[in-house]
Amino acid sequence: MTRNDNLAAVADAAAGDGAVRASGESSTTVREMRDRVAAAVVGREHELDMLLAAVAAGRDVLLEGPPGTSKTTLLHAITDAWGIPLQFVEGNADLTPSRLIGHHNPARVLREDYSPDNFVAGPLIEAMRSGGFLYVEEFNRTPEDTVNTLLTAMAERRIAVPRVGIVAARPTFRVVASMNPYDNVGTTRLSTSVYDRLCRIAIGYQDDAAERAIVVRRTGIDSDRAIADAVALTRATREREDIWQGSSVRGAIDLVLLINQLAAIRDVVLPQADSVSPPRGLPESYTSIVLDAMHVALSGRIHLDETVDATPESVLHEIWQDHFLLEPAAAEPG
Repeated sequence: MTRNDNLAAVADAAAGDGAVRASGESSTTVREMRDRVAAAVVGREHELDMLLAAVAAGRDVLLEGPPGTSKTTLLHAITDAWGIPLQFVEGNADLTPSRLIGHHNPARVLREDYSPDNFVAGPLIEAMRSGGFLYVEEFNRTPEDTVNTLLTAMAERRIAVPRVGIVAARPTFRVVASMNPYDNVGTTRLSTSVYDRLCRIAIGYQDDAAERAIVVRRTGIDSDRAIADAVALTRATREREDIWQGSSVRGAIDLVLLINQLAAIRDVVLPQADSVSPPRGLPESYTSIVLDAMHVALSGRIHLDETVDATPESVLHEIWQDHFLLEPAAAEPG
């Protein structure tokens, strides 16, 4: 079985006896494929099951959730496990059908005229030809004519390219789109015909334990205290009424990295979780570092309600005060 045939075999298995056979000697079940993918992802077992089931069943998918909720990580894990390409495009006003499909090389056209040989494939054609996933981020920012081009590719699994001919998709080709339901600036409402072509998976933020595990994996910082505080402070930005969109776990990752660097610059030893738990009475040298790091790591990631007469820094200072002075038990590691 070739690398590009893996997903097709999984799809056949999902519709048949549930086994993927390699060269007649062994079989790999969809469950075993799932376990292989899960090793690269922290948590997300439920979402992984749904996404894997959808793509194995031959469906195109819409992932709906805020930034930093492992959507891209899930796709990378699946395509890496199966050895198929992942073509990434960002939905915006510049994503025209020609950018998505491709174009003829102007210099070669002048010398040779139009021909299939001088066609430069865009991400859609590359994904169709290679049997990869086309991942369209911020799908609801994509122009309507570009969305219609995608709908044709999804419905027909082939597309006509002028002066090139018909490009047929390999069996493993999938379109996976994502969008942030909380962001309405510069977005368009997707039509019912678009939703009718896609399976939809809602993805929310992970729980506290999963986010701590992600921060540990991404930073490698050996301070349970700093990690517990960073995650708790970041999660607190999602719970305030004056913030309409808080920070994802990416903010916690950057917060821990900045705390670690500031501690080195100021010659401060980071406390461990068991030294003071809950975090009341922590050294000011440490808590002041956390506040400074919050301003850098989180101020650009939180979006205040339009009716709020405050700055991101002042709101973050309130969160810092609540965490270390008023409600420290919220950050107790464990």
